[in-house]
Amino acid sequence: MGSEGPSPVTVHVTGFKRFHGVADNPTERITRNLQSFVEKRGLPKGLVLGSCTVLEAAGQGALGPLYELLESTVLGREYGSLNQDQVILLHFGANSGSHRFALENQAVHEATFRCPDELGWKPQRVPIMSSDGSILHARQTTLPVKEISKSLQQMGYDVTPSDDAGRFVCNYVYYHSLRFAEKHGIRSLFVHFPLFLSIDEEVQMQFVASLLEVLASLKLQ
Repeated sequence: MGSEGPSPVTVHVTGFKRFHGVADNPTERITRNLQSFVEKRGLPKGLVLGSCTVLEAAGQGALGPLYELLESTVLGREYGSLNQDQVILLHFGANSGSHRFALENQAVHEATFRCPDELGWKPQRVPIMSSDGSILHARQTTLPVKEISKSLQQMGYDVTPSDDAGRFVCNYVYYHSLRFAEKHGIRSLFVHFPLFLSIDEEVQMQFVASLLEVLASLKLQ
């Protein structure tokens, strides 16, 4: 009695379905299997897995489900809920050309898709939110990417901080999420995953569990 612990951290996870050139998106399988995986091994103390959502690998076409999720994460706060959790939006996407995990520090305000997304959209040098001005603008996560990367490296994972989330669907969704997070006082992080051909599924699932442990251990204010 007497001492209240820190507020719980509620994490909402998204992954993507398959996209051009990647018939088996690792983040779709990881996101679909994450709930049962962490239930078996146990969640870190002080962390709640709020939801796991798989999005279309599309820009504008993913916004409806994305914003439905984003709005749901802050509903309790807006209605004066006593449960003032820390909320982290954790987005997963695949980088088929990489052999390591990458924690993305920022999203750039530019959509330049190298190929059409899964719903046929192929913007070129388009601002993601017209009200945000120049496509040179970027939004940064408020999570300590270097510190998180270092902790995961010490656990044995091949992971690096990154300042370039591309200009495709991953960056597009991350920009919207960071903008929403800033407005509502929550946090957002995007993680790029290699294909299962580079790092097998079991190791990738263990990586996500370790990432959740690190996020739970952060002293969030």
